[in-house]
This record gives sequence, structure tokens and C-alpha cells, in this order.
Amino acid sequence: LKDRIVFIGTPIDDQVANLIIAQLLYLQSEDPERDVYLYINSPGGVVSAGLAIYDTMQYIKPNVSTLCVGMAYSMAAVLLCGGTPGFRFALPHANILIHQPMGGMQGQATDIQIHAKEILRTRELLNQIISKHSGQPIERVQQDTERDFFMTPEQAKGYGIIDDIIQAPIKEAMPGAKKAS
Repeated sequence: LKDRIVFIGTPIDDQVANLIIAQLLYLQSEDPERDVYLYINSPGGVVSAGLAIYDTMQYIKPNVSTLCVGMAYSMAAVLLCGGTPGFRFALPHANILIHQPMGGMQGQATDIQIHAKEILRTRELLNQIISKHSGQPIERVQQDTERDFFMTPEQAKGYGIIDDIIQAPIKEAMPGAKKAS
């Protein structure tokens, strides 16, 4: 944490989200003017846990620079594109995936109907977030997330999920980063 780096390297669940949120809040309290670097190599995970991280990223004062270092699938892609505009990156061989949320339910018909309405609401919310941060029209995001939509870093940059692809050492390429001596 001394270099203000937070790493998501596992599926996102409540426990992971609580740790990431605590780290983000701690770094803000240490110095609200210095950027935070969120490195992502995750297959995604629980939407509610991911949205808690996303909301915290939007809430804290420091810029949150996101960097995909392997994969940012599903909810992790939402976090990647939710970084501060101009501070969203991927390494050259990263892989990004957006799609609609998945869920399963069994029980009484009325309970299934309640859960179906909720997952449709969640799908719309995630599409709105991706549209907001990527600049893509909501109709395109809805169409693209209908099925698994994989992107190379070049495609993710064109889509607006990231701002740039880092080819050089990170310390030189990321805005605001200090060069190591």
C-alpha cells in the first residue's frame, strides 16, 4: 500500500470487496490528493460486491487509475472502465470481457419472478455504467453484452473501456507516477 497500489487478483466476492474498499478508504485518508493505482487480473464475480467497489471508486477523492494486467472479465471489466477518465490502462496482452449478468434460482414461481425482475434491473444498471464510462450509446452496450463480448486492449481502447495501452515500464507510462531511482 505504500506505493498506493491495490490489486484485485481473484474472483470478486464480499470478502475481496471489503478488503479493496478498506484499502481505497485508507489510501484516501492517508493523502486524498495522490492517485490510487488499481491493478486488475480477475474473472469478475458477485455483482453486488463489485458494485460496492465501483461506488467506492467513484466516492473517494483521489484519481483511481485502473490497469488490466491479465484479464478483466465481467464485473472486473466494469471496474476497469470505472477508473478516472484518462487513467484507465491495459497491458498489451490483457483480455477484457463484457456480458450480461448471470444468475440461477429455484423455488416458487413468484420468487423466481421476483429474482428475474431483479437480474433484469441489474443488467440495465451495468449497461448504463459501461455506457457512461465508455461513451458508447446504451443501445450498443445492450447489444454487445447480450452474449460474451471479448476485447483485445486495442479493441477496448476503441470501445472506450480503457484510455491507453501501456507498452513502456509502468513508472514511465502512467501519468503522475514517479520514476524509480
